[in-house]
Formats: sequence, C-alpha cells, structure tokens
Amino acid sequence: MDLDAAFGKPAAVAGQRCGLVAIVGRPNVGKSTLLNALVGQKVSITSRKAQTTRHRITGIRTEGDAQFVFVDTPGFQTKHSTALNRNLNRTVQGVLGDVDVVLFVVEAGRFGLDDAKVLALLPEDKPVILIANKLDAVHRRAELMPWLKAMQERRNFAEFVPLSARKDADVKRLLGIVQPYLPEQPWFYEEDALTDRSDRFLASELIREKLFRLTGDELPYSCTVVIDKFQEEGNLRRIAATIIVERDAHKGMVIGDKGEVLKRIGSEARQELERLMDAKVFLELWVKVRSGWADSEEHLRSYGYE
Repeated sequence: MDLDAAFGKPAAVAGQRCGLVAIVGRPNVGKSTLLNALVGQKVSITSRKAQTTRHRITGIRTEGDAQFVFVDTPGFQTKHSTALNRNLNRTVQGVLGDVDVVLFVVEAGRFGLDDAKVLALLPEDKPVILIANKLDAVHRRAELMPWLKAMQERRNFAEFVPLSARKDADVKRLLGIVQPYLPEQPWFYEEDALTDRSDRFLASELIREKLFRLTGDELPYSCTVVIDKFQEEGNLRRIAATIIVERDAHKGMVIGDKGEVLKRIGSEARQELERLMDAKVFLELWVKVRSGWADSEEHLRSYGYE
C-alpha cells in the first residue's frame, strides 16, 4: 500500500523543487511590496505607515518546476514595548526556524541600527540572501560598492541582489536566484494557488490598508480591523467589519467630517475587494473604541493575532 497516497501526501515528481522563503527586514523597507511582486498579485497590504504587516502572510508562486512559498513577516519592532509588538516579534522569530532560505531586505545604500538588530536574529544555519531594495532611489550606483563591502563584512551572505521591487525584470531575476536554494521535493500547493489566507482575512487586511493610507500619519498604528460577517451568496459577498481604535479622538479621525473619511475607506476597499474576489461586494464599516487593546494579550487573541 502507498502510504503517501493514502494520507494525501503529493507524489514526488522528478525535478520539482519547493521551499519556504522568509522575507524579513525592519519596517518600511518594502517587504510587502516585494511579496506582492513575487506572487504576481496583492496578498499583503502596503502603506508608508510603520507596521502595516502584522501577520504571517504566505504568498505562493509556481514557475516551471519550482514552487516558491513566500512568508512575509512584520518588520521587527525595536520601539514601543507593547503586547502587540512582542507578538509581532515572536511571529518573525517563529518564521525563521521553519524556512529554507531568508531574503533579508534593506534599502540600497542604507544600514541602520534597526537593520542590524534584525540581522542579528537571522539563523546561522540558513542561506541568507541580501536584497538591496529601492535601487531606483540610488542616483550613483558606484556609491553602492563601499556599502556592499561593508555589508559583506557583517555576514557571509549567500547572494547579493540589488533591485527595485516595482520592476518586473528585477523580480523575475530574483526568482531565478532563489530557485536553486529550494529543496527538491513535491509542491505544497496546487499550481494555481496564490496564498493560504482566506478571503475573510484578505478583506480585513485590505480595509486596514485603506485605513492607513487615508488617515496618513495622524492616526497611530494601534488600530485594527475585525470582520464581523462574511457571507457568500452566489456572486455576492456581504461583509461587515469593525475598525478598532484606542481613543475617541482616533474614532473621529477615522470617521472624518460628515463621515467622509469612513466613506472613502469603505468605497476604496470595496472596489479592490471586488477586483480581488471577482465578485460583487456589499461592505458595511463600523468604528469602535477599545482602550488599551494593543497591550492586551486577551484582545490580541480575540482579534486573530497569532
């Protein structure tokens, strides 16, 4: 009897490669943008606000004989010692123990204390590829040489890849560089899979992205989105969500004058959800104040933090 077949384990296919690839770095170096580019579709939200990514997001890309399972992590937090940030840091450290290769993302030509703290966490027994992102912001490429030499003295990186996550050619080149580091084994997912996250989870993330983008720097990062209802009715999705903030003043920022900000958040989130899900979306949004939620382990668990 074939035990692998009996228990649903995929049969080995000659030449197939599959592996877990962690994307790590301090906040705002472009990890989520890179993940979305590698997958070819948005699976992780992006904004200029620190700590946009709060969960372990898995994106999947299958090219030829290789299946890349990318894990986007929260930017490792060195400030604000709240329960939320401790939770985020545990997520980063938990991911690193499971993966086959690590993409360490920094801004090309820059390396600060927060970058160094992330680098110190990276396992010594895993290949680490240095990703110098935002290359398009570097005006003189020759200036990168002394920086690269200094980086090589910090760690023996398996590869050095300068790129812009917004350029398709750079992303395709990165896939080719990572592929040999994937173990030869059967794929974990179907060939057309893009993420292991549910539509319900992606809905909460997209609403949170619009929240951050439309409130700018005025609203502290300690707000979250909870999906209260997610119903599928044929080609219609009925979604009700609550935006959780810590103070009444924050609630006013989210709602805006005559409710204009909340309306824009809802409208932009609905339009993107319809494109993502290829379905009509009816979206209701509410705003509630929960003081101290970001420093409460109980609240974090109830809001879906790992």
